[in-house]
Amino acid sequence: MELEFTQTYRNNMQSHVAIREANCLRVQFPATLGTIQDGDRLAGRTNWGWVGFSPHNAPPNCAYGYFCHEQKIIDAVERGNIPIAQRDAVMEMLHFWKKENSKAKVESAFTPKMLPVLFRDEIVPLPYNFKPMIAQPIYRMAGVFVDYEKLVRLGLPGLKQEVTEYRDKAKASQGDHLLFEGLLMAIQVLVDSSLHFQKEAEAKAQACSDPVRAEQLRKLAAVLGWNAVRKPESFYEALQLSWLYTLVSGSLELGRMDVYLGDLYVHDLEAGIITEPEALSLMQSLWKLINQLFRDVDGRIIIGGRGRRNEANADRFALLALETTRTYGRAILPQLTLRFYEGMNPLLMERSLELIGAGHTFPLLYNDDVLVPGVAHAYEVTVEEAEQYMPLGCGEIVLDHVGFGTPSGSLNVLKALDVTMRDGVDHIMSKRLGLPTGDLRDFRTFEDFFAAFKKQLAFFIEILADHEELEYVESGKQASYLYLSLLYDDCLPRGKAIFSGGIKYLGGSLESFGTVNAADSLTAIKKLVFDDKVISAERLIQALNANFVGFEKERRLMIDCPKYGNDDAYADDIMVELHEFICNTVRDQRKRTNLDWYLNVLINNKQNTILGRWVGATPDGRKAGGPMANANTPAGGNDKKGITALINSIVKPSHAIHAGAVQNMRFGYDFFSKDKAKLEATLTTYFKKGGAQAMITVINKGDLEHALAEPEKYQDLFVRIGGFSARYIDLPKDVQLEILSRKTY
Repeated sequence: MELEFTQTYRNNMQSHVAIREANCLRVQFPATLGTIQDGDRLAGRTNWGWVGFSPHNAPPNCAYGYFCHEQKIIDAVERGNIPIAQRDAVMEMLHFWKKENSKAKVESAFTPKMLPVLFRDEIVPLPYNFKPMIAQPIYRMAGVFVDYEKLVRLGLPGLKQEVTEYRDKAKASQGDHLLFEGLLMAIQVLVDSSLHFQKEAEAKAQACSDPVRAEQLRKLAAVLGWNAVRKPESFYEALQLSWLYTLVSGSLELGRMDVYLGDLYVHDLEAGIITEPEALSLMQSLWKLINQLFRDVDGRIIIGGRGRRNEANADRFALLALETTRTYGRAILPQLTLRFYEGMNPLLMERSLELIGAGHTFPLLYNDDVLVPGVAHAYEVTVEEAEQYMPLGCGEIVLDHVGFGTPSGSLNVLKALDVTMRDGVDHIMSKRLGLPTGDLRDFRTFEDFFAAFKKQLAFFIEILADHEELEYVESGKQASYLYLSLLYDDCLPRGKAIFSGGIKYLGGSLESFGTVNAADSLTAIKKLVFDDKVISAERLIQALNANFVGFEKERRLMIDCPKYGNDDAYADDIMVELHEFICNTVRDQRKRTNLDWYLNVLINNKQNTILGRWVGATPDGRKAGGPMANANTPAGGNDKKGITALINSIVKPSHAIHAGAVQNMRFGYDFFSKDKAKLEATLTTYFKKGGAQAMITVINKGDLEHALAEPEKYQDLFVRIGGFSARYIDLPKDVQLEILSRKTY
């Protein structure tokens, strides 16, 4: 498949990018589709090749556009798994994609300002091989939320008819009719994929000796055959079509399923077409597929929230989704997300808290009363558009099928502070990584030092914003991203592909890590060096360079300084100032780029620990290589004044100037089961005070400690990391220890 895909690409290098992409998709599908397995009620598995095309979804690492998993091919060659007759062709293919893959195209277009700052493929070969850097480019088109409601309403035949009409108009007006030809070819790939699975289901049914399973397979075959030629008219058909589109399009998010499936679900129940146990069985099959095929940070299914046209029917489906999570059992995915608001059906929150109290890490809770106006302000869109906000991956927010905003940059805020203290030089590598803004020992006031730190941050933020824009520009040159363009607003009427001027809002986001530790470190510098003058700047730098060896007294002073998370204005005010500077500086990049929005996100996907490995000792008392605080929550164990003080602190940073923040909270089983009134009062207070989101884990700290000692006994212990959930015993040891350090209430 990889060789044929490569040859097809080469044969079409002079073709319109939409035609080239469509021809490559024909090779990729159904060739990479996996088989229907025992128990599957839905068809749709993939065995992604080592070469192919996808916006985001092609393990082992995030694919981006035209991709080539170089290391996988090299490993296969080294192990002798490539036939001798194919070896020369495979190596030639490897060299071809070295310069032709989508990531390489972006890197080849780096500006002189980017070159010395952003690490490239020849320096850092893997997309997530983070090194001691401040700004990290990320290559992906993540956060795909296509218009599933339109897909279900029109079906594949209806989409084909609509695209045909636009193609004919484009021909008549001398427009880009080849884009529409490519879209028609892509739709046919979906039809062929559905028919491929239909044929497989029929064959399996015929060979099956179990009459119950054989009947399931016959039903599945009928659904697949129907979807190939007609629009869905049943819940089963709509569920299957939306899953197949998710799989083939490379999307990792399924969006507001309660809206686009709710009406058909309720209709089929009331008409006797389906029973609740049958619907639950189908949904459990979906849960299984998502768990087996998706990465741990994806698989968003969103229920509840403002802006639903069919609230009553949507709520009934939402309850089905919650019941699926309960009966499926604890799992990493899907990232079921409840959007809630004042006046919503209280049963949804009640069932959600029951699940969380039973040890599930889902659903995630998002407060529409805070987030809808916040999104409207941050993104500068209407309230109606903001009501269609969609959390993705680790917590970033985009707008459902009207706005795209892949998170394509990472900022290590604490590392930036590390080099700011040393005139822009990384003392670990003895190499300049940042601007020469001066040494901590040279600043006369804290305000001057803080200003230098802000200058350093602004420099890297500008570069990452430029990279985000460049990634879109180069993406549009190389491909039309047909399955996205087909179901994102405005692309068809404008006659343009999604990243070539088709979409209404083309934005982006920057993932920031280490802000809390940086704020606590600034607090310590202000108090100890400038206000109280109990440690000289020279002595502080010496202590940090020695990783506190021989400087235990100084470290104790740093640890005892006020910390964010305790409702202490001395610390919290600095956190708020730093938060507002970063968020507003990121947000202002729209003025100097062609992005409709560019926003900061305070999320986490264990990068707080991974990136912390490359940061030296810091003035908050953290030792070299230690983890950084998780997103917008205090560093592990630093919240010492109780849950009320914690809440008062974490609601202070504004939610109206960024694209998402993760709020991790951990409660013990006793608090959840025996103090329900107190728990409800705590959460109500948090959300009333402006809490936007909560990712809650209910677990006793002792269970985590026991799991470290006897992991074989804790196979079903799941925890919330930040932007995703994981089996605790599967995590790296330092990530486990960072989670253990967090406060349990």
